[in-house]
Amino acid sequence: MNKKNLAVTLCALTLALFLVSTVSAGEITTNYQVTVEGILVLVSSNSNLVSALSNSNVTAPSQNAAVVAGEDFTLRVYFTSNVYDTDVVLKATLEGEKVEFDARTSVFDVETSSVYRKVLVMEVPYELKDRISDELTLSIEIDGKNHKTTIPDITLKVQRPSYNVDVKSITTPSTITAGEDFPLEIVLKNIGYNDLDDVYVSVGISELGIIQGPKWFGDIVSIATCNSNCEEEDTVIGELSLRVPYNVEPGIYELEVLVQNDDLRIVKKKQIVISNDFLNNIMITTMSQTVAPGEEASYNLLIVNPTDNVKVYRIVTDGDVLSASQSVVAVPSGSSTTVDIKGSSDKAGKYTFNVYVFDGDTLVKTVPLELNVEGNSSNTIVILTIVLAIIFLVLLVVLIVLLSRKPEKTSEDFGESYY
Repeated sequence: MNKKNLAVTLCALTLALFLVSTVSAGEITTNYQVTVEGILVLVSSNSNLVSALSNSNVTAPSQNAAVVAGEDFTLRVYFTSNVYDTDVVLKATLEGEKVEFDARTSVFDVETSSVYRKVLVMEVPYELKDRISDELTLSIEIDGKNHKTTIPDITLKVQRPSYNVDVKSITTPSTITAGEDFPLEIVLKNIGYNDLDDVYVSVGISELGIIQGPKWFGDIVSIATCNSNCEEEDTVIGELSLRVPYNVEPGIYELEVLVQNDDLRIVKKKQIVISNDFLNNIMITTMSQTVAPGEEASYNLLIVNPTDNVKVYRIVTDGDVLSASQSVVAVPSGSSTTVDIKGSSDKAGKYTFNVYVFDGDTLVKTVPLELNVEGNSSNTIVILTIVLAIIFLVLLVVLIVLLSRKPEKTSEDFGESYY
């Protein structure tokens, strides 16, 4: 009977050893270590990889490795392969209450007893709404063509960055008209660990070279500082306005919102639509004229002011053949003014030149003009006419003088009288 029991026991032990070896054979690895930003967070019971790789004693894994919400961290997995396998992929998942992030390596092969190190960059989800810190679960899986190892889950501490702000909203009109001010409402929320002191906000469109601000939005407390009984809030609302130049091309532009203080600098972007019904507010009636030498060509430059304010423009011409009736012109709001541009030359030929219209120091329009001078010079005709007139007058004077002189009488003209 004892022999029977002994035989059964031996068979059971043999079967158990066989099952254990079978299970072990199904694992890619049972010898592994995991680090997060260089912190050892998990090690298998039979692992000696740390001492083998860094020539230091094996340390106990940390249960409180911390990562920062919204930032990246480096995950390293060291393992010894128990098997030969191909098409192996290491996959890691970082999971919170509502958000998760996945990352995986490229495909690789493993050989029995070889040691491997795989590195992944993980992005920490940001879902700390009402807490300054929380916990995340890190899951790691090594999956091959014929074998697979699932490493036990790792708990990481996640906390807010020291200083951070979230631009919750940027509210603008749906369509913005060129030449007008448009309002912006900006909502900021402190999502950092600490209070934000003296927060300033600027807005601008870099493509158009316009900016407004910085405007002081005040101090924004952290949720760690403020509670339900606190009079201060971790969210603030502020307004700015931005004026778009009236001569911009209609289209889609990128609005930039800059939030900054001594501890942070954050830029948030939003696309806006700008319309312009008065794009061509500077017009010329004709751009080319033909005159005779010495004659004067006249070009009418029309300037329209579609804004609500008086606009003052400077008119600058180039070349010696051109002049403007006004070098500075003030155009009332909602009105227009015509500037007379004159051009002339005594020599025949084709002349090209420009009229520059400045709004302050900003060039708003360049108007190209052309002057064609053809035919004989009118000045030559005038001079010839004057010469002929002078000759005519001289001849006329000579004639008058000749006609006014009386001839002398001779003795024959007097008869002798005898008494």
